[in-house]
Amino acid sequence: MKRLLLLLVAAVPFSALADFQLESPDKRVIANIKDGDRLEYSVTFNGKPIILSSPLQLQFADGKVWGENSKVTKSHRSSIDQTIESPFYRSKNIDERYNNLVLDFKGGWSVEFRAYNDGVAYRFIGKNKKPAVVASELVNYKFPEDAKTFTAYVKPRSKVDQYYNSFENDYREVKLSELDKSKLILTPVTVDLGDAKVTITESDLESYPGLYMISEGDNTLSGRHARYPKTLKQGGHKMIQRLVEEKEDYIAKGSGNRTFPWRVAIITDDDRKLAASNLSYLLASPSRVADTSWIRPGKVAWDWWNNWNLTGVDFKAGVNNDTYKYYIDFAARNGIEYVILDEGWAVENKADLLQVVPAINIQELCDYAKSKGVGIVLWAGSYAFERDMENICKVYSQMGVKGFKVDFLDRDDQEMVEFVHNAAKMADKYHLFLDFHGMYKPAGLNRTYPNVLNFEGVNGLEQMKWSTIELNQPEYDVTIPFLRQVAGPMDYTPGAMRNGTKKTYQKSYNEPMSQGTRCHQLALFIVYDSPFTMLSDTPINYDAEPESRDFIAAVPTVWDETRILQGKVGDYIVTARRKVDTWYVGGLTDWTPRELAIDLSFLGEGKYNAEIFRDGVNASKNAADYKREKISVDASTPMKVKLAPGGGFAIKITK
Repeated sequence: MKRLLLLLVAAVPFSALADFQLESPDKRVIANIKDGDRLEYSVTFNGKPIILSSPLQLQFADGKVWGENSKVTKSHRSSIDQTIESPFYRSKNIDERYNNLVLDFKGGWSVEFRAYNDGVAYRFIGKNKKPAVVASELVNYKFPEDAKTFTAYVKPRSKVDQYYNSFENDYREVKLSELDKSKLILTPVTVDLGDAKVTITESDLESYPGLYMISEGDNTLSGRHARYPKTLKQGGHKMIQRLVEEKEDYIAKGSGNRTFPWRVAIITDDDRKLAASNLSYLLASPSRVADTSWIRPGKVAWDWWNNWNLTGVDFKAGVNNDTYKYYIDFAARNGIEYVILDEGWAVENKADLLQVVPAINIQELCDYAKSKGVGIVLWAGSYAFERDMENICKVYSQMGVKGFKVDFLDRDDQEMVEFVHNAAKMADKYHLFLDFHGMYKPAGLNRTYPNVLNFEGVNGLEQMKWSTIELNQPEYDVTIPFLRQVAGPMDYTPGAMRNGTKKTYQKSYNEPMSQGTRCHQLALFIVYDSPFTMLSDTPINYDAEPESRDFIAAVPTVWDETRILQGKVGDYIVTARRKVDTWYVGGLTDWTPRELAIDLSFLGEGKYNAEIFRDGVNASKNAADYKREKISVDASTPMKVKLAPGGGFAIKITK
């Protein structure tokens, strides 16, 4: 692995002038930091204002304020140019180049700024070993005009507390002036200034509440955080959660000697660069998992979305060993690495994962799966997992369970964020991987704990069980690669074999279908970052569609290289990914039909074999219509592909 680390470090005592400038390596992004009555910064991109003067501040319960009437004592500059390893991610290695500025202030604290070619980030650093209580943090972004935003509001589970939510909603194109000031906004959120887009998110979130935004008017977005829980009670979904009854009047507590989360503004003038941004990963703390050799990404046969819907069998399908042995046999036949036991295997309303329903024998299933080369994964409610965490991990890892899907977190206050880190650490101890659901955005956790393979926080295919056509899922599908996915992997759960047009789609809890075409579903396996990918549909439906099944089963879940070939937020995207010497190319569109010319210049010299799944000529009437072809391609000739409304395409290219 190439590793070039260039440190140009200078520690400069502060003199009279309290203005600092930090440029990106390509000099297109420039941050200007100003000290004085308040600490504030602004950003230009290609010489144009992108973020106007915006304050940054931490206020403590004892009355101290970082960022108000502060005085710089020293500044430190450095530059980094290196390549880091990124296991279980979109690329095997990632290049990192940035210029760094650390400002030390009187009173024992600092602010660190980094300027990358695709954005600016900053964070506070405390250097006081005494305990500290953070009352609030001011995170502010003031924009130069009333620009369009791509906004997902919080969809609360409670009428009185927006911070109790599952981090799922669709995106709305709303101007800054038209944002609802009463609603929290999920991050990442994007502001489209025409010449550039600014995407706000965070990274290295640890022992601190997650970041939401809210409209302040005057073209300004401001941060909000959940307050620290004062009292909690068992409750929520089937009593598997801890619900906040009272809150403290502060957001975080702990050591004053720490780094705080990065506040990130990704800045791009090309939507492809936005979808390709790795800032969330790069800004996270390096891996704390010493040995990653045991971690095995892969695909998983899933039971819940298809409602355990088996036909033509001689047993009653449901949560029982016969059903899961059927799923295991299906996985083994098709090279699918895992089978998950979703909700229902543990006794309901007990929040006790050691109380298993009589129809399930976990040890028997683990032994049977092992004999077939398949791993077992268990679903767990958040409180059920938390209350007896080490014992649960120890018992089930000894049985042969490979990981847990931990669900219904529905909070991102400091205590919940600490639970997530503790769970990741404990799972690593017992060589278990995790998939978090009802979960906030990854915010770099997949780098710090690579045994956390996937995260929900996405309005995924499960919505089709209860949503009407009013939920525009194809448009959402071509929005999240530029927004939610920028923050990390997504457990979207693709793979529907029942497919609907605008006219034929209908919601169904027991026999759900997708909006859009079959090829749209196949392409999701390529376009989305998902190291642990669930196959949503029933084995019966996959076996009835062997061509689609075989293509899905062969698609890798982690990659050596990823390239975004084409794309526009909310309209379409084309992604190419390489595993060793095989390329996969996937494309998606919204409800607008398109014809795209796919640039294959990333291929080397010579001829290549391509297996392509295209939307059929009648896919606009019957969304399941597709055409599979095998053709010869080369790097010099673009491939033209027609996409039906809600359509897509998927290509496998070999030498």
